[in-house]
Amino acid sequence: MAFSNILVGAGTHPAQPEVRSIGLADLRDVLAKGIDDFWAMPTHAMFLCIIYPVVGFVLARLAFGYSILPLLYPLVTGFALVGPVAALGLYELSRRKEAGRDASATHAFDVLESSSIGAIAALGLLLLVIFAIWVAVANAIYIANFGYASPQSIETFLYDVLTTRAGWTLIVVGNGVGLLFAILVLAISVVSFPLLLDRDVGAAVALLTSIRAVARNPLTMAVWGLIVGVLLLIGSLPFFLGLTVIMPVLGHATWHLYRKVVEPYVGPPPLLPEQRKERRYAADFPSVLFPWTK
Repeated sequence: MAFSNILVGAGTHPAQPEVRSIGLADLRDVLAKGIDDFWAMPTHAMFLCIIYPVVGFVLARLAFGYSILPLLYPLVTGFALVGPVAALGLYELSRRKEAGRDASATHAFDVLESSSIGAIAALGLLLLVIFAIWVAVANAIYIANFGYASPQSIETFLYDVLTTRAGWTLIVVGNGVGLLFAILVLAISVVSFPLLLDRDVGAAVALLTSIRAVARNPLTMAVWGLIVGVLLLIGSLPFFLGLTVIMPVLGHATWHLYRKVVEPYVGPPPLLPEQRKERRYAADFPSVLFPWTK
């Protein structure tokens, strides 16, 4: 029964959200709203995304070991594959701000109290698996072109990649395969996580809704994917510090993109049912501090 709820939500008949067509003007609008949300909640957003520059510095430090150097680019670009999971708190803050509710940083963790948390975790695990597969495939492509030996230095590695036939093959094939992974993740996650925060529909319905949204708006979603890729590249400079701004803006904008693409839902958000509060009396103290004794 629990597994069924994760897939199709709490209802016996899975709801199929209506998907709308959008244009390039809508992308400009969602980016503008994402920037507005960032300015309204800058400290919160940067707090949630501070892990990105930290990870960047760690990866840069590991690169000096040379053995991980061929995987540095796949690892950095691959973070875009798990970005929707990292942005969950940002979706929640935008949702609360849109509803006129308190959007302080602590509410970013309200995601953990959602009745859709099982479905969210399932889709998050799927993205992590895709990320792991991408890194493994990227490593296999490198080995196929350069063998198992580690680069002798950063200069030698860059020279081999940029000036040799094997390096050109690595760039073309690696980026081509990476593009396929990016398209896959875009298709299954562009609106699925915001949808799960908005209503309890289950992982399967959210995933299919996201695919339907991309299928109905192929050009617009392709441009959105390009915008995300370019902004993440810009945010990686210098030393990934720009991601503390780019990630929150994209996260908030993704929530508003969901609002553009999926028909509004009239009903409460998917929250766990609150426990019924019993009347307490002064005579119950201090036994109320030890409820398991009842």
